[in-house]
Amino acid sequence: MDMSNILSQLETVSDGEIETVLQQYNQENSQTFTFNPQEEKLRSKLCQSVLAVLGLPVQPSCQRTCLETLRILSRDKKVLAPVATKEGMLVLGRLARIPTRETRDSQSQPQSEEELHVVVEALKCLCNIVFNSPAAQQASVDIKLPHGLCSNVSMARTWNQEVGLFALRLLFLLSALQPNVREVLRRECDAVRLLTDVLQHTLDVSWVGPYEVAAPDPQALPLPAHDNEMVMETLKSLYNLTLSNPRGEEDDHQFRRITGILRHLLMIRTETEDKTEEVHSHAVNLLMNLPVSCLSVFIDVPVQGGDEKYGGKNLDAVQVLLDFMERRIDKECNYKEGLTPVLSLLTEGSRCHREFRRYIKAQVLPPLRDVTTRPEVGTTLRNKVVRLMTHVDLGVKESAAEFLFVLCKENVNSLLKYTGYGNAAGFLMGRDFLTRGRTQGQYSEDEDSDTEEYKAAKPFINPVTCSVEEPTPNPMDEMTEEQKEYEAEKLITMFDKLARQNVIRPMVMRPDGSLGPLEESLCDPRAQKSGSDSDE
Repeated sequence: MDMSNILSQLETVSDGEIETVLQQYNQENSQTFTFNPQEEKLRSKLCQSVLAVLGLPVQPSCQRTCLETLRILSRDKKVLAPVATKEGMLVLGRLARIPTRETRDSQSQPQSEEELHVVVEALKCLCNIVFNSPAAQQASVDIKLPHGLCSNVSMARTWNQEVGLFALRLLFLLSALQPNVREVLRRECDAVRLLTDVLQHTLDVSWVGPYEVAAPDPQALPLPAHDNEMVMETLKSLYNLTLSNPRGEEDDHQFRRITGILRHLLMIRTETEDKTEEVHSHAVNLLMNLPVSCLSVFIDVPVQGGDEKYGGKNLDAVQVLLDFMERRIDKECNYKEGLTPVLSLLTEGSRCHREFRRYIKAQVLPPLRDVTTRPEVGTTLRNKVVRLMTHVDLGVKESAAEFLFVLCKENVNSLLKYTGYGNAAGFLMGRDFLTRGRTQGQYSEDEDSDTEEYKAAKPFINPVTCSVEEPTPNPMDEMTEEQKEYEAEKLITMFDKLARQNVIRPMVMRPDGSLGPLEESLCDPRAQKSGSDSDE
């Protein structure tokens, strides 16, 4: 349908005819996401015209059609100037029943199904416009739209779940795109408590202790898809609000309640495995923002016949995190965003909670028995994590190495025992651990002991590959002394050439244990004196 024709008709026809004209446009462009640049000015005028109609007292069916048109147009960020203003956002806020500074009565509940559809369409438009227009983001802050959204979220559960879903989505966008909004939401709207209540209501949480949620019924149905969407949008908003959050005793109480709910969330399932993994991913991201001390809520849960090896703690949720981590490794894609958060969470939990670390180590680094295979070869969880230590992404390999290092109580010798020099050298050199040995971390006495198989094979293990290798013949055995001398001189010449070309640099050990250039020690009288003393 010709854009100019649409604009001319909107100026002359009645409400009912406006609806008919725009319905045809909506039908033709419902799946349009790329627009003709030559019609940019015309689409901008259409935005303005549609907004003008929405400002009039027209029927809800006409409002809905106009909002559908505006939602389609809002996919093009270049035409949003007419609506990305205070006036435009006020109009859309009123239709979405969001109370603002100028519209105190906008929270009235929709009286009909058609009015409910209008509210949902208005929220969808606001999501698109806020996402695509910085001017709209600022206008939303100016009219205090985030404040009203909190009221909208708290009331939406009694209206319609779809209204609540898009209200949460809009809250997430504003808190993500406008960092200054986060503090306002935390301080003036108590949004963290509000969103915690939304989680509790959606998951039908039943508390049996200050931070303990009743165990889910094994026969319960999976979490429905619409509830799962609500939970994920809530977790995303909570993630934004807990970034760099100043923490006091009241915050700690609230964070522990959130941790209790997240533990419950990890223990239930949704309608599909993919959706379960997705919601677990959001839970892990949020847990990363909470104080690591809150992870005690994960394991301080009564359990029948608890293993005394782990102090009778309940490690079920920790096992869910390990399973989640392994699935992410197996997918072999997007490690940086999909895997490093759970690796970091398990690392910090292991560093601060003894039973947490002991359980994870038993699953990831059980006592060594098979020493004939390299640690990076195989299908065990240990093999998979060790392979990540040489990943091309620096963040991924650092996270994997740090995880294993903490499981080994930050003991260099223990790490090398499980991974070998070849896999760990880069990490240890980067941290200067090769010369410093064990770190100063606070850990209990080592509960691990070498197996009989490991003790028997230990003298034959190659420390670089961390495995027993077939003996290879020594090529020098069949060489004469003259040939050996010739090869040695040839090797010295090659090293000298590489040093002169600055390809390699000879190094020596300094008195403090660090490495330094060879010429530095040759120019240092103390080093020379030390060398002469040792010769004597």
